[in-house]
Amino acid sequence: MSHPIIKDLNTRYTAKKYDASKRISAEDMEVIKEALRLSASSINSQPWKFVIVESDEAKQRFHDTFENMHQFNQPHAKAASHTILFAHDPEFTKEKFAKRVDAEVSSGHLPADMYDMFMGAYAFAEANTDENGFNGTWTKAQVYIALGNILHTLARLGIDSTPMEGVDAKLIGEKFADELEGHVCDVALAIGYHEEGEDYNHGLPKARLAQDHVVTVA
Repeated sequence: MSHPIIKDLNTRYTAKKYDASKRISAEDMEVIKEALRLSASSINSQPWKFVIVESDEAKQRFHDTFENMHQFNQPHAKAASHTILFAHDPEFTKEKFAKRVDAEVSSGHLPADMYDMFMGAYAFAEANTDENGFNGTWTKAQVYIALGNILHTLARLGIDSTPMEGVDAKLIGEKFADELEGHVCDVALAIGYHEEGEDYNHGLPKARLAQDHVVTVA
């Protein structure tokens, strides 16, 4: 199939080794940031924060979060051009949701007289909130929608990436406390350009089950 979307998905892959000398351009980073902002989420909750690890100082901090576990991902901390920390709000309150609804109205997307009706959508979050106010399982699921969006964005830009659930959320929370502001990072995404001749799975054909094994038309 020659469709450009299918071409994007056939060429993207999980990079195993990055060329530390290659940096993503400022122009492409602006596209990535805006794509993050525009990611979809249930009830437009946007219960997230995206921390972009760019400076050498921040890369060192991220590198140090692998002190106790997942050292197989540690080389990406410094070799990748950037890393994005995808963090979710573990206690997404109705008051926080109201700020999103305020933005819906101020942007012109939502008529002011529909404000109260849209606030009722918070019931989706309430249904996933326990007696202690924790709804992190639900908000974490929203983060993965953004992750999928960015994977395709990067493929279109010709930028390599490595999704990493192999991260230490506790240490990231400590070393990036100021940036995270109470959000929790359970998944990160290294981005940059693979190292020629060293990234063994670059350019190999996709290994996926046949379409009729995974797609059923009812």
